[in-house]
Amino acid sequence: MERIIQKPQLSKATTKRLSLYLRCLKGLEKNGITRVKSSELSKMTQVGSATIRRDFSHFGELGRSGYGYDVSDLIKVFSDMLETKEEKRIALIGCGNLGQALLNNNFRRNENLNIVCAFDNDPEKVGKEICGYYIHSIDEMDDVLAKEKITVAISTVPSQNAQGAINQVVANGVTAILNFAPDPLKVPDNVHVHYIDLTSELQTLIYFDGQ
Repeated sequence: MERIIQKPQLSKATTKRLSLYLRCLKGLEKNGITRVKSSELSKMTQVGSATIRRDFSHFGELGRSGYGYDVSDLIKVFSDMLETKEEKRIALIGCGNLGQALLNNNFRRNENLNIVCAFDNDPEKVGKEICGYYIHSIDEMDDVLAKEKITVAISTVPSQNAQGAINQVVANGVTAILNFAPDPLKVPDNVHVHYIDLTSELQTLIYFDGQ
């Protein structure tokens, strides 16, 4: 297999699919499966075989005709692309039910992704400990983000309040934001926002389940 010298330029859609492939491949490896064909991976991921082969082509010659792909090789390549080798210190904005679930999980499968501080504007939460985390007031954000050297933020703030919270995050130099509110945010060009709309994701799942 060719060694990849540098990361290829990938679209957001392709990068998102790589995460899906990697999760499925790790499942295959766990079950003792050592090779897989694009048609088999297609059934697992609901991604067309042609799209899978096109995505894989960004990384050189990963497979062989008639043989398929070596599972461990694919895991290594995609892990190198997606799994950070340095700690990413994350701030959580919004500590409702979803925020608390994220605090409780805190990316246990990747030791380099760490939620290190949490914020909310609810007087019933601020100043208290939830899931082992002290909950800061939104008004403390400037000081805490600088002190904790935050580089990534996750926002579970509802759409009507999200822009104000994100403005404060961006003003503190954060350029990577995962946003659970579906409405688009206004951010500078150098700030990358990834939106997760749970309703849309569920509707997509139900659509494919009905086919």
